[in-house]
This record gives sequence, C-alpha cells and structure tokens, in this order.
Amino acid sequence: MGLDITTLRVALGVVALTLLLLFYASFRRTRSSYNGWWCIALLLFLSGNLAFLLNGTPHQVWANPSGNVLLVGGAFGVWTGARSLRKLPPPRWQFAAACGVTALASALESPGYNTWSGGLVYLGFMTLGIALASRDLWLLDSSYSHVHKSMALAAAFMAAYYFCRLSMYLVEGPTGPSFRLYFGPAIASLVTLVLLVAVSFSMTALSNDQLINRLSERAARDNLTGLLNRGTFLDLATKELKRLHTTSSVASLILADLDHFKSINDEYGHPAGDAALQAFAAACTESVRSTDLVGRYGGEEFILLLPGANQERAESIAADISRALAETKSLPSIQIPTASYGVTASSLARVDLSAMIAAADTALYQAKSLGRNRVVGAAPHS
Repeated sequence: MGLDITTLRVALGVVALTLLLLFYASFRRTRSSYNGWWCIALLLFLSGNLAFLLNGTPHQVWANPSGNVLLVGGAFGVWTGARSLRKLPPPRWQFAAACGVTALASALESPGYNTWSGGLVYLGFMTLGIALASRDLWLLDSSYSHVHKSMALAAAFMAAYYFCRLSMYLVEGPTGPSFRLYFGPAIASLVTLVLLVAVSFSMTALSNDQLINRLSERAARDNLTGLLNRGTFLDLATKELKRLHTTSSVASLILADLDHFKSINDEYGHPAGDAALQAFAAACTESVRSTDLVGRYGGEEFILLLPGANQERAESIAADISRALAETKSLPSIQIPTASYGVTASSLARVDLSAMIAAADTALYQAKSLGRNRVVGAAPHS
C-alpha cells in the first residue's frame, strides 16, 4: 500500500500551521530571536508545502518553483536561527543566493510539466542549509542550553536524509525505483512531519534557555555603559585570579576615575555626564583584549582586570584608554574629560582581589593628588 502524497502534504501543512501558531504566541511573549526565526522557517515550510499541492494543475508552472524556493528559504531560516543563538549575524547574501539560484534552476527546467524542475539544486541547498544549522547548534556553548546537542543531532539526521536524496537523485534520477521508494516526496513529507513534531518539543526549551540567558546577561551588565556591573565583575575576577594562581601567571588590575566629573554634570547636565561615561566605557572596550574584564565600579569609577599582563603593560593599556577617550567623536558639545588611573599587579597571582583593589585605590588617590590625568602604579604583590 503506497503512501498518499496529497494526504501527507495536507497533514504536514496542518502540523506546520499548528506549530507556527503556537510558536508565534511564544515569540510574542519571549521575543526570542531563535523562536522568531523558527516561526519564519515554519511559515516558509508551510507555504512551500502548500505550493506543491498545485502540482498537476495549470498553476504548476509557477507553484513548483515557488515551492522549491520556499522550502530552501525555510532550511536557511533554520540555519539563521541557529546562528542567532551564537550571536552571529544573519547570513543575508547566502540566504538570497540560495533562493535566487533555486528559483533560476527551477525556472529553466520546464516547470510546467516537470515536477522535479530544479530538483538537483533544491536538494543540494536543503542539505546545505540544514547541515549548517546542525553545525552551529553543535558548536553552541554547552553552558548555554541542555538541549542543543539533541537539536543538532536531529538537524544532522535531516541533513543526512537530504544528502541521501541528493545522491540517489544523481544516481537514478527522480523516477528511479529506489529513489521513489525511499526518497520520494511521500517519504520525505513523512520524515519531515515526524521531525517537526519531535524537534518542536526541544524548541520550547531552547527558546526559554535563550530568554533566560539574555535576561541573565542583562542583569550582569550596567544599563548605561554595557560593562559588567560591580557584583558580576568581582565574582568573575575572583574566579579568574584563582585560575591564574594554578598556573602562576601574572595579573594586573586598573582602577580608573573620570576627572572633574561632577563639573560636567553641573555645567552640562546629567545627559552629558552619561555620555561621558559611555565614551569612557567605549574607550576601555576598544583598548583591551576580549579576555580582559571591564566593569563599572560605581559612579564615574571603573575597574579592569588584565590576566597575563604585567604592571608595565597595564600602565600602557591605561594610557591607551586615555588616548582613545581623547579621540572620541561622541562628545562634540562638551569638553572631553580626562581620567586618572591606579594600577597594580600580582607577579605570581597569589594575592586576593581585595588586596589588589586596595593597592590600586591607593595609587589612584596619588594620581588625583598629583594633579589628575595620569597613571600611577603601585608596587606589584607577590
């Protein structure tokens, strides 16, 4: 008994529509970007599946190529969603190129009577899009979610299935007995139907994990500058110093304070003061490495931990921050503030964080006493 392709496509469409409505409701609540891209992918899969229902009618000439393009768009939509979890930008040109090439290939192979017009390109891009999604899901940090591995494996299975379809298409063509038995539209619709239902259960958990991680990151950051807040910085710095202690590595700490900050607020208003703080935060981010920790310590005071940097290097980085601040273009209406720095280092990384902060604070006080706009170093600790 053969599988009725029309019935399967209708069932797949109903399931896709139901999942789309459920996940759209979830997206409106969470605003999870992955959830949003999954909704877009479901919409494209639904639309492409409906377009194929017009095969065998006078509308096939446009519906069949449209179905190919929409399904390829759905596969690349899944990949885009997976990239969003890793905070990577959408693959805009890859998305457009895949859909454009699929449309061209489908249009050139007599879509009015050939239901497999553009089939080779369609199967190739479906394999590629889903395989790339599997790769990005697998590479997601394990601390991010507890379900991303199972999602990656499900996507890998789907990519492998489409790769087998592509291979058999090349060997036998769409009318070959093995292709029709194992990789034809009916079996493909059944496999897609099962995977959509199975994956959607994990999708809910993954979307919630993305929302929780986004809220946690927002809670760990200072709202104005985007730097680590004081509590988060102290926690991370303490852990980093313990790690460095095991390898006897050096570490340096910088305390920075904007000079005459109160006068900026008094003369230009608090929005100008906020802009000055944001400019200094940007100068810090521009001058340090991705492995360094930068936080807002309180008010106009900032704190930096530089793993692996000795005191001389830390003092050089403080000077780099001041140069970057002086070159800022974001404060055209006020005088760009200067900053004073207290720097200390731990030659063996065996001193605790509170002792390093106390030493840097003493050095910062000396920098202020000596006229501000300078870097003062405290003796390294061992």
